[in-house]
Amino acid sequence: MKFEVNTQASDFEHQTSNMKFLNHIPAWLKNKYLIALGVFAVILLFFDKNDVFTQSARKRQLKDLQESKQYYTNRIATERKELEELKSNPGTLEKYAREKYLMKRDNEDLFIIPEPSVKEKD
Repeated sequence: MKFEVNTQASDFEHQTSNMKFLNHIPAWLKNKYLIALGVFAVILLFFDKNDVFTQSARKRQLKDLQESKQYYTNRIATERKELEELKSNPGTLEKYAREKYLMKRDNEDLFIIPEPSVKEKD
């Protein structure tokens, strides 16, 4: 029986030490709804498939794709304008063929002179 009394006394001391520890915790941290909300927020922010980091990466990717779309839209408009000019003006067509494809007339000789490269000074 003496052993049981000591065990009960030791359990009582352990419970009182836990109670002292719980008394130091603020009441708002003991609120089960606040704890549940905190756990839910952590799961959504860090462990969900659409977490904060994934969303920021997707926004950055969307921005890059929109910039790329704008570039190619402008490029297509420029190419269409150039195509219409080539279709309507034979002089422009000849100039384009000479510059881009290095074509020449039958009685001409073609000399290609490369432009001097500009070297940067250190």
